[in-house]
Amino acid sequence: MSPESLNVETFNRAIDAYNCRDVEGLLETLAPEIEWYSALMVPMGGKATVFRGYEGIRELFRDLDEVLDEWHAEYGQIRDLGDRIVAIGRVRTRGRGSGAETESPIATVCDVRDDKAFRIRTYLDPKEALEAAGLRE
Repeated sequence: MSPESLNVETFNRAIDAYNCRDVEGLLETLAPEIEWYSALMVPMGGKATVFRGYEGIRELFRDLDEVLDEWHAEYGQIRDLGDRIVAIGRVRTRGRGSGAETESPIATVCDVRDDKAFRIRTYLDPKEALEAAGLRE
């Protein structure tokens, strides 16, 4: 298996774990020094936040679980650039207290080293993600 296809396989395992709220399964795909720049809280009145290390990822899940009954990301387009994955898709959420449902574009830039993500940046505008990765649509 080529490193590129292994990166995509690892990314897909990570997304499956994320969607199932399987924190420990997700951590298996992440480097201990992971930095996750999350934009998901922005539509709920929060701000983009960075979560660092495994404890930071656990905090991310606690934060999401506090305000959301449900979240689910689907990526229809995944580009493997060798040491970076760029994925574009949609995220659906349902608010914990309000029951309000949202659907939004989402894009992820995931930097990979030794089969583990060490930096993840999410964007609500796919164009921003493409620019961050040095790509065009």
